Amino acid sequence: MKNGFFPIACATPPLRVADCTYNAEQIISLTREATKNGSKLVVFPELCITGYTCGDLFLQQILLDGALQALRTILKETSNLSCICVVGLPIRHTGAIYNCAAVCYQGSVLGIVPKQHLPNYGEFYEQRHFTPGIPADGKTFWQADGIAPCPFGAQQLFQCAEAPDFTFGVELCEDVWVADTPSVAMARMGATLIVNLSCSDEIIGKAAYRRTILQAKSGSLLCAYAYADAGMGESTQDMVFAGHNLILENSAILAESKLFSDGLLYAEPDLQRMAAERQRSNSFQPLPLTTVCTRFFMPLTETALHRFFSPTPFVPAGAAELSERCETILTLQATGLATRLRHIGCKTAVVGLSGGLDSTLALIVMVHAFDLLGLPRSGMLAVTMPCFGTTDRTYQNACRLAKAYGATLREIPIQKSVRQHFADIGQDESVHDVTGKRTDTSPHGFGKPVRRDCCRHRRPLRIGSGLGNLQRRPYEYVCRQRLHSKDVGTLSGTV
Repeated sequence: MKNGFFPIACATPPLRVADCTYNAEQIISLTREATKNGSKLVVFPELCITGYTCGDLFLQQILLDGALQALRTILKETSNLSCICVVGLPIRHTGAIYNCAAVCYQGSVLGIVPKQHLPNYGEFYEQRHFTPGIPADGKTFWQADGIAPCPFGAQQLFQCAEAPDFTFGVELCEDVWVADTPSVAMARMGATLIVNLSCSDEIIGKAAYRRTILQAKSGSLLCAYAYADAGMGESTQDMVFAGHNLILENSAILAESKLFSDGLLYAEPDLQRMAAERQRSNSFQPLPLTTVCTRFFMPLTETALHRFFSPTPFVPAGAAELSERCETILTLQATGLATRLRHIGCKTAVVGLSGGLDSTLALIVMVHAFDLLGLPRSGMLAVTMPCFGTTDRTYQNACRLAKAYGATLREIPIQKSVRQHFADIGQDESVHDVTGKRTDTSPHGFGKPVRRDCCRHRRPLRIGSGLGNLQRRPYEYVCRQRLHSKDVGTLSGTV
């Protein structure tokens, strides 16, 4: 939990429909296992104590009593664990039945969160059994025999006193599928983690859609998201459930379970990073705290990280994605350059071609830009300027590249000019210090005025090897400046 990484788990237990005692045993077992493996929070599926597919049994008092007794058992058996357990069960409150999540920690219920959006379409008919929840107001409490009073209502927040960045809110299944999700308000009021107790049935294509929904939600809210789904223990009379668990961080999937599996899924989202991203983003607008925020105390411990950190975070791992990324980068640069060329009516361009990486990429971008505009590649002037630091390999590379791409190659040796420059400034040719290297090989060194002036009569656009800062100076503007400054060295446009 130190340094912002908080180990959490999503659990899909094997269950039996309406067998609350058996289901409680499975929940306790997985909570103990998750705690042993370092998790500080474990999320279970929607209505996991009873099973989601109980149908009209939800209206029977014996099932409601069995769910409450199972909750008491879970509280007792997990009271010695330093791990929050979020479980789903039906709860009768003020004469109505609610589809709820109970946030349990060290023998107590921190809060009861009812589901706000009840689906009643297609294969779902939750409004037959349940009442929609309303946001917590701080005045409504729930209690039962052997369970102390606790806040009741949706959109509650739960915050770790020792690490305030560990603040989470709770959604239940359909809550994340609607347009105005409860997580929006909870995130804007400070929740860096949203947990979702779900029982989402599986049909063709739904896993990909579910994944997209959660990625978009965690990305737009700059939060982590833990989604716990029901598995194969549910009744298959009307639906099939696959236990599709996901843990995400700012749209990135940290962990994802295999479909049609059960057990635990672990990850360590960086909640401190989420808080920092929100501070950095001026489009994320916080809201004042208007809901119930229950604080809990949890000792901070070292977190053993198991998540993968790529040594090349901006380079995709897959070959297909890498190819697409590279093509996009080239197209972006080529489009920017082509736009400049078209705006100033320029049909020729010059680039210094050393045969190294930077100038090669600049030439490739120029080729793409000329092709986009339908300009002949012969209008690309590649200038190579051999000097002391030029090796035969890079020189031959420059010549072959120009020939392969159909560019016009011009070779201008600069050894004599550089030697004269060294003599003027008292630089020893054998000393390879910063001055020597900059004059000999740097694109901003001695070769810059050569590239600039070698073909000014053709009115080219000069292409720099940076290409990151695309900036133009139209030829006509330069000519006007020349009339006033008598500067004969800046006749070509600049990119």
